[in-house]
Amino acid sequence: MVSYGRVPQFGGSLFRAVSPGLPFRKGVCPMLEREEYVEQAYFFRVLGERLLENFPLQELMGQLRHEILATTKLPLAIDYLLSELRHSGVMSRAMKQLAHYFTPYQTYVIEAAEEDRGRFDSRVAIEILHHEAKYLAGTPTPEGLFLYQFETLARNRLRYDRGLDAIARDPMYNDDWRQWIYTVRRQVGIVDVADMIFVRSWEYLRRKARPDMPPPEPEAPVLFGEKEGKIAWANRQKDPMYLFAALQRHLSYPIPPRPKRIDESRELLPQLMRRMERLEVRIKLLEEENREGIDITKFYANQDKPAP
Repeated sequence: MVSYGRVPQFGGSLFRAVSPGLPFRKGVCPMLEREEYVEQAYFFRVLGERLLENFPLQELMGQLRHEILATTKLPLAIDYLLSELRHSGVMSRAMKQLAHYFTPYQTYVIEAAEEDRGRFDSRVAIEILHHEAKYLAGTPTPEGLFLYQFETLARNRLRYDRGLDAIARDPMYNDDWRQWIYTVRRQVGIVDVADMIFVRSWEYLRRKARPDMPPPEPEAPVLFGEKEGKIAWANRQKDPMYLFAALQRHLSYPIPPRPKRIDESRELLPQLMRRMERLEVRIKLLEEENREGIDITKFYANQDKPAP
């Protein structure tokens, strides 16, 4: 019998897969080792690819559990996710229990995809987590990660209040970043995103400085560099998607997946075959009517046949 209130079957070993030397902040899970993100990226990528072939999710996760590197903690996490999936049909509850392994943002993305009334596709959610884990396995920065996560909320029309609250608890961000993200959470929809980025950049201090004078001391911690500030200044009072696209072009920030259109060409041939069969039946009926009339008695049930 599996207990879902805690994780006794792991014996605490799952929670030791953290980078040494990183401070632990209350309510924030620590950063994982790079190999964990590499295996997460592989897991989410293959899972999304095989879901397109209409394989059952439980069967796919059972297969992928054996493909993941056994020296990581991801196979243990998959076992727990699979148990919860078989028990309740969702994975987000298990991810909340594994808060020391999966970030609140990852949990929120899966939870939003599992909502009954939502329109957020689970395949897009898995693709979002794949791109995020791939970026974290490289040389991530807080600026690139935040802009990626924020764009996924905007592009997929997810809730900003819950999404930004989950983003703020990501281990990539320090206290200065966390306070600013909560400020964005309060002001999103009221203040332009480009303005919020610009005033916390070195470009803002450079423009504020007087000629032949050093830049003034920042009133708040500077979170973005000069290039991010210039791009934000150039995209003020514009669609935020233009800002994200410019940052991705010039600074190689990660690009979130776009919702893909459903390929209807696969269903085109079966639909044509069914129409051809209906046309053939109609043509036969017309031929019979022109030749000697339609014998409708053949469509009757056999009355002489005894009842079973």
